[in-house]
Order: sequence, then structure tokens, then C-alpha cells
Amino acid sequence: MAPSVPRTRAVAAIRMKQISLDNQSRMIRRLRTQLATARREADAIKEEHKANQLALEASHKVIAGLTEIGLSMSKKIEMMKGKNQKAKENHVVCHQKFQARIQEAEDSMQAQHLIIEALVEEKDGLLQTIQGLQEANGAPAPFDDEWEEEPEEQPEE
Repeated sequence: MAPSVPRTRAVAAIRMKQISLDNQSRMIRRLRTQLATARREADAIKEEHKANQLALEASHKVIAGLTEIGLSMSKKIEMMKGKNQKAKENHVVCHQKFQARIQEAEDSMQAQHLIIEALVEEKDGLLQTIQGLQEANGAPAPFDDEWEEEPEEQPEE
């Protein structure tokens, strides 16, 4: 038995080493599989990152474009507000000028009305004076505020 014991121990040791090597081989294959999976996932993540990066850059361009449009529109709105304010101011000035012209016309009409009233009163006074003079002289009154129209002469044919 003695010579076979070392042999069984040697066989057992070799068997143990073989099992250990088999286990290590399985572990290496599993780790290689995990490494390959991790690499594929990392590649997919890199591709996704690149796609996200491109989308982010496109978003930045869109945002920059929209910001530029917004600023342009803000400037236009401010210009329009300025024009609107100027138009309102011009309207007020025009309205004031128009009111001043109306007032001038009304003042002129009032002055003309006063002049007409004064002339009518003066005419009435003159007519009374004339009538008084005619009555004093015994002549008929020629002015009785009614006008007689003379008949038109018929043209001879």
C-alpha cells in the first residue's frame, strides 16, 4: 500500500489541480464574457453619448437661434413702441393745432358776428336818423325794410 499511497496522493493532487484549472478556466470564460458584455455596453453608451452630444449641440444652436430671434423681435417691439408713442405725440400735437384753429375760427366768427351786430345797429340808427330827417322835412319814407323789385324789361324781338 505504501507505493500506491503516494500515487493516489499524486493523482488526487493532480485531480485537485485539474479541478482548480477547470474552475479557473470557467472563471476566465465567465470574466471574458462579462468583459465582452461590458465592452458592448460601453460601446453602446459611447454611441448614445455621441448621439446625446450631437442632440445637445443641435439644441444649443436652436436655442441660440431662438434667442437671436427673440432679441430681434424685442428690438422691433421697442421700435414699434417708440413709433406708437411718437404717433400718439404727433396726434396730440395735431389735435392741439386743430383745436387752436377751431378756436381761432370761433373767435373770428364771434368778432365778425359782433361787427355785423354793430353794423346792423349802426344801419338801424342811420335809418332812424334818415326817417327823422324826412319826417322833419315832410318827405315820404323811402326805406321801409321792404324792397320792391322793378319788373325786368322785356327785350324787344
